[in-house]
Amino acid sequence: MTVNISIIGLGKIGASIGLALANHKDQVSTLGYDDSPQVTRQAQQVGAVENVGYGLSDSVKGADIVVLALPADQVYETLRSMAQDVREEGLVIDTTPVKLSVAAWVKEVLPSGRHYVGLTPALNPLVLDETGFGIEAARADLFRKGLVAVTAPRGTAGEAIKLAASFVTLLGAQPYFADLAEVDGIMATIHTLPALAAAALAETSIEQPGWDDIRKLAGRPFVAATALLDSEEAGALAEAALQNRVNTVRVLDDYIAALKSMRDQIEGQEKKSLQVRLDRIMKGRAQWRRARADGEWQSVESQKQEIPTLNDFWMQQLGLGKLLDQRKKKTQED
Repeated sequence: MTVNISIIGLGKIGASIGLALANHKDQVSTLGYDDSPQVTRQAQQVGAVENVGYGLSDSVKGADIVVLALPADQVYETLRSMAQDVREEGLVIDTTPVKLSVAAWVKEVLPSGRHYVGLTPALNPLVLDETGFGIEAARADLFRKGLVAVTAPRGTAGEAIKLAASFVTLLGAQPYFADLAEVDGIMATIHTLPALAAAALAETSIEQPGWDDIRKLAGRPFVAATALLDSEEAGALAEAALQNRVNTVRVLDDYIAALKSMRDQIEGQEKKSLQVRLDRIMKGRAQWRRARADGEWQSVESQKQEIPTLNDFWMQQLGLGKLLDQRKKKTQED
């Protein structure tokens, strides 16, 4: 008996999840849904999902696991719309950069007896320099050799967390167990801040009185520094910043302080100290890139454990095996 997984949102992340799961058809069957019918059809054509849904309700009903691979500003309304269609003992997973808020929304709108676990992926180091987005940028190895932070609200059944971790292994990634608040703090630094910094740079340049002349010489440095804006949606970025407000303000303050400090060094013509500082920063980044490419993280290695297959967990834990047995029996009777 395979586990039914519905993927809601078939952009780069959602379609890549489907492509990775396509290598495990002995364990799972997939159904996909996207607000764009064209994207939904394309996902099926490229093999990212086996079946497609023709509406949110139709896509969620009967799913054992529902994956929300959506921009942050679409999650709440999606949860509200599908709340009554999530099956009892079903597991809802999301991939947004704001976990505490999503956990609160799930508690608010989903009926009792449903489980929520948040996933935050750190992608395959081989794709870090790729700038594509949307379903065209989806690839089966997007998560391979990467980490996925697994987070859940206090009181979540341990078996549900283990089930989500087993799901992560099917993607080719290593699960990394973390706290909701911890992940929110991290994502404010490495996800929201870079995008806001890119937006601030673009605003500073484009809204200059001399932009008509500036734009003629804008080249690779400007494109590279603002490239994140190509894959961001204004609503999603604003939602991520506002739903993680305390952490976002904290890292923005740190960033502003760093810029001001550099400004003071430049104004004071402190060449030696500025050069030493920049050299230290560049070496630190290079060291991180090497470690990230190797994919060897000691904090994760110490947490490695033998994780059973998805079917093992589904059949043995949470009473879900009983539900699947009943479904199988009904199918046979019909």
